[in-house]
Amino acid sequence: MANVKNPSIIFMGTPDFAVPALEAINERFGLKAAVVPPDKPKGRGKKISPCEVKIKALELGIPVLQPANLKDPAFLEELKRLNPDIIATLAFRILPEEVFSLPKIATFNVHASLLPKYRGPAPINWAIIEGEKITGVTSFVIEKGIDAGKIILAKPFEIPPDFTAGDLWEALKPLAAQVAVETCELLLSGDFELVEQDDSLATKAPKVFPETAKIDWSENAEKVKNFALGHSPKPGAWTIWNGERLKILRAKTLPEKGGEPGKYEIDGKSFRAQCGEGSIAILELQLPGKKPMAVKDFLNGYRGKSSGFFE
Repeated sequence: MANVKNPSIIFMGTPDFAVPALEAINERFGLKAAVVPPDKPKGRGKKISPCEVKIKALELGIPVLQPANLKDPAFLEELKRLNPDIIATLAFRILPEEVFSLPKIATFNVHASLLPKYRGPAPINWAIIEGEKITGVTSFVIEKGIDAGKIILAKPFEIPPDFTAGDLWEALKPLAAQVAVETCELLLSGDFELVEQDDSLATKAPKVFPETAKIDWSENAEKVKNFALGHSPKPGAWTIWNGERLKILRAKTLPEKGGEPGKYEIDGKSFRAQCGEGSIAILELQLPGKKPMAVKDFLNGYRGKSSGFFE
């Protein structure tokens, strides 16, 4: 199949989203190395821990490189020694030209959107926030510019109704792995055509933060629902209820008209909130310091007011 026998491929990635791609490329071709960020403090105890890609790479016996600086001369020398045909990246850092220009064939990235839509670090969140019905996975040649290189391969994915960002993250993992392997095959065979991105159609997908995840109840119900789903499970869209942050992790729109933005109503069966237009039913929520819970479990122990307003 391939014009390159025994290719030298290096993988660069960080979170669990990238692990299936690491496994798939290694199984298909064998990886010469995996490049990951330095170990970092994690969790409440702030214990120094490796990322998920490093854990899996060591498990598979793949050599691991952890440069603090991607321009470090010793790291660049090690990459040159590996003489890569291809560097494959997925959910990693922005690469300097000294790195992405090294391979004999190309450095490519696998991105969780149908480019040029949702360029940036949080394409999965923004596809849900914006109410997209279809997203996908795209591989492209890394050049200067964020997610702006020529497209090698793109595969669409139909988003099921009421998917959260977390649901979509999990669903796109195997598709990202498939795209990563097929992209390697195309590059090694030489049988591919690069497609320029239309910058006029580009949209941005910046990181989502708790500070910008407060729900605006004056928006219509569909937007409020999508906003909540797109921030779920992290950082969690929130509103102030009884003086505390209440995170709304799952919701659905209701046929009710609404009209009093932020007014909530609670009975034994449901927890509803009115929006600028329409209403939503809260299906999963999280109270401060507590684990996420289904609304039915919350209602079982609820003894508070039956109505009021979110702040």
